[in-house]
Amino acid sequence: MLGAMSSGSPHAASAPGFSRAVAVTLGDRLHRMGAGLRRLAEPHCAVCRVERGDPVCPGCLHDFFDPGCARCPVCAARWSGAGSTQRCGRCLAAAPAFDRTIALGDYAPPLDGMVTALKSGGRLDLARVFGDLLVERIGAGASIDTLLAVPLAERRQRERGFNQSLEIARVVARRLSLPLSRRALLRRRGGPPQQSLPLRARRSNVRGAFALSAPLRVRCAAVVDDVMTSGATLDEVACVLKQGGVGRVVNLVVARTA
Repeated sequence: MLGAMSSGSPHAASAPGFSRAVAVTLGDRLHRMGAGLRRLAEPHCAVCRVERGDPVCPGCLHDFFDPGCARCPVCAARWSGAGSTQRCGRCLAAAPAFDRTIALGDYAPPLDGMVTALKSGGRLDLARVFGDLLVERIGAGASIDTLLAVPLAERRQRERGFNQSLEIARVVARRLSLPLSRRALLRRRGGPPQQSLPLRARRSNVRGAFALSAPLRVRCAAVVDDVMTSGATLDEVACVLKQGGVGRVVNLVVARTA
């Protein structure tokens, strides 16, 4: 009787074995709660918004931002060249003023919608997404001395309130600890958007549209733009930069049209 009573007494509940069991159970619960909170805090993929990824999940990286896609190393146009160092026929026939182009992907869903959301919908958080992805694509071996962004026409800058290319360039400059030459490249005049013009008219539309505020004597400058279509704008920019003292020009673009 006394033994049975003592086994159910409060003193038995305070035995060392019981305390350890409670501590283990509590610790396990806290661990599971912490893991759950960490999963909730992890950012969702900026593309699918379902999987976890910062900024993009592995599946969307493979489907929409494939670095192994065969592109011309100069203009980043898709092509079926046998080697990644071979230029496409257009660049062989008429070499542009720029030396290399790094593009994240094609101007097609979902990337085209993301670009539109940034520049027309004010989704400035997407500038960080594009900037982070460009930094990964550039790699550690790039020898870039300064960054520039393609400037907008004054009217378009006022309407939008920001330059999407400059916002992306800020992220790249911060991540790579590179100087950002914000006021070096000037837009002398505006014009209709390049995408609204036929291919033949795009060259004349941007001829003489850019200038340098002062000579820029660096070995390599990287120019950031959101979309590359015919390449006429970036070719004109590269001409101005090289006339101003830049040795090599690399384009960093989010999307490349087919």
